[in-house]
Amino acid sequence: MNAETIDHNTLTHLVEANAVRSAHVIGQPGGWGIVVNYGMAERALTATRSRQVRVFKKLDTLVSYLKGIGISRFDVDSAGFDAQAGVATYKRPDAAAALKRVHDAAAYDKWFRSEVNAAITEANDPNTQWVSNEDVMTESAKRRAVWRQRAAGAPV
Repeated sequence: MNAETIDHNTLTHLVEANAVRSAHVIGQPGGWGIVVNYGMAERALTATRSRQVRVFKKLDTLVSYLKGIGISRFDVDSAGFDAQAGVATYKRPDAAAALKRVHDAAAYDKWFRSEVNAAITEANDPNTQWVSNEDVMTESAKRRAVWRQRAAGAPV
């Protein structure tokens, strides 16, 4: 992690320890960032996964975030804010394909469960006629013998 940044977990621990002296909301193209002061340090908040400076698209969301971690007083610098610039959004061109796979999997699961339930119902039905393993093996052996004769060109 960059020495000039701070992540959510560290910020939360600093707030719990009452070590945060101030928080500044800084406007930038497409959103809002947070800079916190604690001790003699000043650090920008980063996103947990990307480690890039976290940009909130809406000021409402940022205020809710800060209040949620225990920071209710902060100053706002809107000089660099430009809503028209927009922040690159994370688009998933494969989302339609992924959603189709999810629907297909759900449909298969539904079909499979209905087949299993039908088999269980049939197995529990007292009118079901069961075939012994010996009968199945005998019938299969007869079929294989016929196939072998056909393969060898012998009359069946």
